[in-house]
Amino acid sequence: MALLDKVPRHLFTTRGWGMITAGGIALGAAYIMGRRDLLTLSVLLIVLPLVSLAGIRLVKPRFQVYREFNPSPVETSAPTTVRLAVARTGTGSGRATMEERLPARLGESPAFRFPSRSATVGTSRYEYHLRSARRGQFLIGPVTAEFTDPFGLSLHRQAIDDGDILTVTPAAVVLPLTGLAGARGNDGITATRIRANPSDDDVMTREYRHGDPMRRVHWAATARHGDLMVRQEESVTTPEATIVMDHRYSAFSGGSAGPAGQAGQDGPSMASSAAFEWSVVAVMSISAHLAERNYALRLLDTGGGPAFLHSPSAPEPDVEEYSGGAGLQSIGESLAAIQLTGSHHARRDNVLHEWAARAATRDRTSHDPGPEAFDDLLMDKLSAHRMRGPVIAVLGTISRMEALALAPAAGYATNAFAIIAAERPAEYADVLEVLRQGGWRAVAVAPSVPVAAAWSQFDQDLAIPAPTADVRRGTGVSR
Repeated sequence: MALLDKVPRHLFTTRGWGMITAGGIALGAAYIMGRRDLLTLSVLLIVLPLVSLAGIRLVKPRFQVYREFNPSPVETSAPTTVRLAVARTGTGSGRATMEERLPARLGESPAFRFPSRSATVGTSRYEYHLRSARRGQFLIGPVTAEFTDPFGLSLHRQAIDDGDILTVTPAAVVLPLTGLAGARGNDGITATRIRANPSDDDVMTREYRHGDPMRRVHWAATARHGDLMVRQEESVTTPEATIVMDHRYSAFSGGSAGPAGQAGQDGPSMASSAAFEWSVVAVMSISAHLAERNYALRLLDTGGGPAFLHSPSAPEPDVEEYSGGAGLQSIGESLAAIQLTGSHHARRDNVLHEWAARAATRDRTSHDPGPEAFDDLLMDKLSAHRMRGPVIAVLGTISRMEALALAPAAGYATNAFAIIAAERPAEYADVLEVLRQGGWRAVAVAPSVPVAAAWSQFDQDLAIPAPTADVRRGTGVSR
């Protein structure tokens, strides 16, 4: 038995190898003793496992696999239930040992027997749970099945499906209430009046329509126009907020953390760092905080383009405006696999060929750095929505020249907030001063600081002096 333990198990079972060994012994005995009956027996013992091996590879059992994640996508550190349904679609019978392949960080691959004890109409159902502490997209599966022939002599292992992608989104943290909403209020609703005529009496009036209650008649406007006029209802508009997300490799590649990737069996390689992971959680948390208050969101990168244009997990990478629960879910999915761009380190490896092709066409490499940060394109985007709501910039390390370029953008917002995530925030006092001179509320925090604590700093009495002449001309400093 010790000898049988050393032979490969992917071709024959222990029984099969035992028969081949016995056949070899019988063949030797037939040669030595000259016995024809032993020769016949040896040939039978050797050929039968080989015929079984050929048959199990030519007549492969066929299966169909259905896989469902609940919930999908799932937040980091939250459990998701994986439900598998395996059905035999071809002819054949017998049992098989199956295994669901998982990335190493998600735990041990579950194994099960087919058919299950609770199998119904040829379909076996299985269920297990997963939990990931890191965001990303992970290939769950494929299911591999190991079959044996009816005699239990040979083995054959094959994948019976292609697997499915599980998207793990960053989990939002609850942020404290701040004065971020400014003039628009914290309720997420802004009332506006439609002005049809220059007269103040006509600001809220229109012609009487059948069914309008008489209590809404505006008598002064009626006397002026000679027609019955009623008070116009106020229209309600949705407040807007713009989030500028920095995902430049140069802004997060410094410090002790450095770029970190998850690669190999853990999923696609992602260029990241501790500070960038902090900023991803911050963007998710700020988006959830504003969406709960009925804000329509615009997410841009530092070049003024859509923030998720280069994210492999983005459902709609070209979109930059989001609203409601569906919009928040899309933001979460887009943040799942976003990574640092602008360097050859920010390459994308996809477990599926289609994903790799899409990522390659959208990838930003060292040969294609894209628009300059805080350039005219970003300013034009902010100017187009001038004074419609706050602007929040979640940044990596930026230079004083970049701060001078960004500073005038505060003039396009009702309020402007900037968070710099850096390993050594004390080194950015001059950058913060430049931003504050331009009208920003700006803080620099280390990745070890909770996002909620960083957010609450905006309600502290930060000195925001009047803009200086240099800041007001900041757009000409770096461009």
